Amino acid sequence: MDNSSGVGVLDKAALVLSALESGPATLAGLVASTGLARPTAHRLAVALEHHRMVARDMQGRFILGPRLSELSAAAGEDRLLATAGPVLTHLRDVTGESAQLYRRQGDMRICVAAAERLSGLRDTVPVGSTLPMKAGSAAQVLLAWEEPERLHRGLQGARFTATALSGVRRRGWAQSIGEREPGVASVSAPVRGPSNRVVAAVSVSGPIERLTRHPGRMHAQAVVDAAARLTEALRRNG
Repeated sequence: MDNSSGVGVLDKAALVLSALESGPATLAGLVASTGLARPTAHRLAVALEHHRMVARDMQGRFILGPRLSELSAAAGEDRLLATAGPVLTHLRDVTGESAQLYRRQGDMRICVAAAERLSGLRDTVPVGSTLPMKAGSAAQVLLAWEEPERLHRGLQGARFTATALSGVRRRGWAQSIGEREPGVASVSAPVRGPSNRVVAAVSVSGPIERLTRHPGRMHAQAVVDAAARLTEALRRNG
């Protein structure tokens, strides 16, 4: 199949990015996998590095850069947020508790959408709030399926353990009781993007008095169903 767009320099840049998709590469590795001349591969990789689409690892090898993650997150965010409102509202109505959607941002998680319980005692997490990745069921979900190295790093200083995250992966959902905030319990499940990577966590949260010390028994199914609806929406539009 001819992958030429007619714009040679863009086609060659796309070859470099595609080559890096499978992992870090030296300049010699790039030359071998792209078929480009060595000076051309070097010039393109350095130019892409200038635009943060390519970066270097500790060994000086070329890797995909942070700008690609930012663009991907922005595209996913638009699709996610377009669907999140009605899904979270339904989840709130089914459970009677506040519902939130979290995305990971470095060492924090950010609430990107929410549907608040309308009255009575509730756990309010305003949209835009940043919370730590060290506590809470959403943090567990956002960390549980990470690569081993990132997972190990994320567990340092966390209120949950590797064993707990193993249970999260097995069940497909997480619960926390007074982990992020005393008196608050929550249940979360993963939202997956088109590549099956966990891109967000759907949660319900509220006082332990209502959610009990086993909140998953009450609400795991509803939270998992909501996460599945968002996953399906992302796959349809991916």
